[in-house]
Amino acid sequence: MNSLLIGIVALILLGLGYRFYGKIAEKLWGMDPARPTPAVETPDGVDYVPAKHWTILFGHHFASIAGAGPILGPVIAAMLWGWLPALIWIVLGSIFLGGIHDFSTLMISIRHKGRSIADVTEKVLNFRSKVFFAAFISLSLILVMAVFAAVTAKTLMNEPKLVIPTFGLILVAILLGLMIYKWNWNHITATILGIILLCGLLILGNYVPISLKVANPLRLWILILLAYAFIASVLPVNILLQPRDYLSTFILFFGLFFGYLGLIITHPVIHTPAFISWRSNQGHLWPMLCVIIACGAISGFHSLIASGTTSKQIANEKDAKKIGYGGMILEGVLAVLALICVTAGLYWSGKIGEERLVYPELMKSGDWIGTFSAGFGQITRPIFGASGPLIAAIMLNAFVMTTLDSATRINRYITEELFGEGLKIKIFRNRYFSTAIIIAVTLWLALGNWQAIWPIFGASNQLVAALVLMVVSAYLINAKKPGKYTIYPAIFMLLTTGMALIYQIGRFFPSGQFLLGIIGIILLILAIFLSWEALRFMQRVKTVKKYY
Repeated sequence: MNSLLIGIVALILLGLGYRFYGKIAEKLWGMDPARPTPAVETPDGVDYVPAKHWTILFGHHFASIAGAGPILGPVIAAMLWGWLPALIWIVLGSIFLGGIHDFSTLMISIRHKGRSIADVTEKVLNFRSKVFFAAFISLSLILVMAVFAAVTAKTLMNEPKLVIPTFGLILVAILLGLMIYKWNWNHITATILGIILLCGLLILGNYVPISLKVANPLRLWILILLAYAFIASVLPVNILLQPRDYLSTFILFFGLFFGYLGLIITHPVIHTPAFISWRSNQGHLWPMLCVIIACGAISGFHSLIASGTTSKQIANEKDAKKIGYGGMILEGVLAVLALICVTAGLYWSGKIGEERLVYPELMKSGDWIGTFSAGFGQITRPIFGASGPLIAAIMLNAFVMTTLDSATRINRYITEELFGEGLKIKIFRNRYFSTAIIIAVTLWLALGNWQAIWPIFGASNQLVAALVLMVVSAYLINAKKPGKYTIYPAIFMLLTTGMALIYQIGRFFPSGQFLLGIIGIILLILAIFLSWEALRFMQRVKTVKKYY
């Protein structure tokens, strides 16, 4: 089948979803541009900082939620079950589950002074629920950080040309933040200068590759990346996080534009089978496809970004749909491109010696980023020549880094709210101490078998989304608003992720992966408890039958 036709149909459906279902979501929350947002009402110069323009905040939000998930998930899933089930889940999930999830989380946080979704849970349900949910989120975030730190480290080790652009972007982002917030430059002028410097870094990295001449470069890169995550998570948000993510978005827009342009030019036939099997070595198509694709359709991590950093920076409610719902739809666009790159840009089989362009052979090495980069390189060969794979790797690496530092900052918020404010343990109010504890546990996991963490990361990530939708449903029903737009997705994701976790736990213990098995059991217990609390609350609401 022609890949261009598939891409066009997917983009049209995603666009219609934003236009019509996004409008339903907007009416559900009753947007009021005159209502002051938390960033405007209580600015603190560190976390609560109103963005100068909605595009800057969109850049931060999108860069943080995109990360590696919407690219690596489809790359893995299409290999296991075929491109058609993956495509259906990406499109429908983004419109009816992911979009409403992201937008609703952003709005419920805005209406609760920009507090995290765990803290909002206390206001909607009770303190006990907050404690359980905060513990669940913190554990899930540590899994995210461990996976992405290891993925980025492996990429830097395998592709030395990425080192200068990856770390040089940090300095350019700090400069951009100073120009916009300290020196009051026009944000368009500052953006143009930032992009020019970024292009210079890409060229420099191509000519000056940097390799670590040590016995275990992977371990050292993980240490360096987590040290960066520590520093980035305690700095004022407008000095590094916000401008860095804003600049990173231009890298992604560049990759998206030329990726689809390359698709128009080359429009290759899809080589991967549309459907491979109901069962793979990772389990059955349902529920495992849903959790492995992860961020490409719905992601609990998005709720942590929306309620952790975005809600503290949005300057007007009228921008919430563009940032919240629109960010998820654009992530669906990215996931579709990733799917087409590996299924049409690469071959399903080939002669001996052609493994570098054969999808299954590339996946055997475990280099998921390299597989996507090779496919992107083939799709964009008429435009970039032999440089396409490098551009793809730079694009992906920039977003993995943004996810890493955003996840660290949000986990700091959760830890401070739970232990510092909730349990009154004074030392946890210190952001340096809280962050150090988080980084230490992440390091321990990242230095282990990080590839084995991906399936449980996917399940825990989607389970966070299900639980968030339960909390949002309870809030909407209590406010006498229709809960059907969130409660049905919540039930579906609870069943899906619960089954996926049970399956994973059943595999971890026989294979000797006791730590992951224990983590899976803890996540399952926490999810059951919180779901029970939310359902009890909704049953107590007298009008539940009318709005359920």
